Amino acid sequence: MRFIVEADGGSRGNPGPAAFGALVRNGSTFEVLGQIAESIGVATNNVAEYRGLLAGLRLARELSPAAPVEVRMDSKLVIEQMAGRWKIKHPELRSLAASASELLPASVTWTWVPREENAAADALVNQVLDGGEPVWGLFADRAPDVQATEPASDPVNKLVGWGDVTSPPTRTILLRHGETMHTIEKRFSGTGGVDPALTALGRAQAESAAAALAAGPMIDAIVHSPLRRARETAEIAGKVLGLDLAPEPGFAEVAFGAWDGFTFVEVRERWPSELDAWLASPSVAPPGGESLESADARVRAAHASLLDAYAGKTVLVVAHVTPIKLLIRHALQAPLPVVFRMELAAASISEIHWYADGLASLRSFSVSTHLPEITDG
Repeated sequence: MRFIVEADGGSRGNPGPAAFGALVRNGSTFEVLGQIAESIGVATNNVAEYRGLLAGLRLARELSPAAPVEVRMDSKLVIEQMAGRWKIKHPELRSLAASASELLPASVTWTWVPREENAAADALVNQVLDGGEPVWGLFADRAPDVQATEPASDPVNKLVGWGDVTSPPTRTILLRHGETMHTIEKRFSGTGGVDPALTALGRAQAESAAAALAAGPMIDAIVHSPLRRARETAEIAGKVLGLDLAPEPGFAEVAFGAWDGFTFVEVRERWPSELDAWLASPSVAPPGGESLESADARVRAAHASLLDAYAGKTVLVVAHVTPIKLLIRHALQAPLPVVFRMELAAASISEIHWYADGLASLRSFSVSTHLPEITDG
C-alpha cells in the first residue's frame, strides 16, 4: 500500500487571508481516503503551501505511519526544497520544512505537477477562502487494511542519540526569567506589552539560578530573549558565569495583543469567544496578537540557528514560558496543544540534548530546587 498526498495553499494578498488544503489518496485506486482544509489567518502563499504539506502528511500518518508516500504539489518551491535540491533561506519556511521532515515515512517521493493536476487540493483552499467551513475527515469505510504489511519497528522510534555516537549533543539549558509583577498576578505578559522588570525576588531567583548553573558543567554561551525580564535574568547569569550575552528575538514571548496585562479571568469575561477559539486551535491568534503556530515557527527558526552556531556546545537560553514549552514540545515531537499541559516556575531550569541524528532528549523539566522559597513551601 502507498499513499498519494495532494496539497496546496493560497493567500489573497500575499501576505493576506490564507488557507491550506490537502487530501490523501489510495495510491492504487486513487480513491480519496481523507481530506483537510483550514484558514490560517494572514500568511504568504509559501507558508500556506507548506502548511498544506504538513496537513497532508499528518493525514497519511494517521492512516499508516510506515506506508510509502508520493507528495504531489504545484508549488515548485516546496517540492524542490523538500527534495533537498533548493536551499531554504527563509527562517519560517525552514522551520515548517523541519516539521514536515519529522512526519516523513522511510520512503517518500516528491513530484511537481501543473496546477490543473492539483485541482482537488486547490478547490479545498478556495472553499475555505470563500468563507466555507473548515474541512476534516478520514473516510473509515475506504481506509486500507495496512496492519499486516507494516514493519514491526518504526524507524522514527529509534533510540535517542544512537544514530551518531561520535558527535557530542548540543546541550540547551533553558532558564525561565525571574519573577515580575505580572508573574505574581498571573497576567498575560507578551511581546508588545509593558515589558515589566524583575522584582526584588525575581532578581534573587535569577542569582540563585546563576549560582546553581555555575556549580554544574561548563556553559559555553548565553542566548536570551530581548525582553527586559529575560535580559535582566541573563545579565545576572552572565556576570556569575563570566560570559557575554547574545540576544535572540526568536526566543521572545508570544504577542498576546489586546490581552496583554489582563488575567485569564479578565480575558474570559471580555473576550469569551476569542479565548475559546484560541484554546481550541493553535492557528488562532489573540486579537492583535500572535498564534501559537506562528510563535512555534519563530522559535524553531531561532533554535535551528542556535544549533548551527553552537553545534556540540552547551548553551544557556534565557527565555519565557511559551518559547521554552515550544522547545520541549519540539524535542518530544508532541502536538502543539501539549504546551497547555505544562507549568514552568519562575527561574526554573530545564535541559534538552539535541543529537546529530536529528533526535532530542529531555533531561530535566522545570527544576526549582535552587529556589528555597519554592521548595520549602
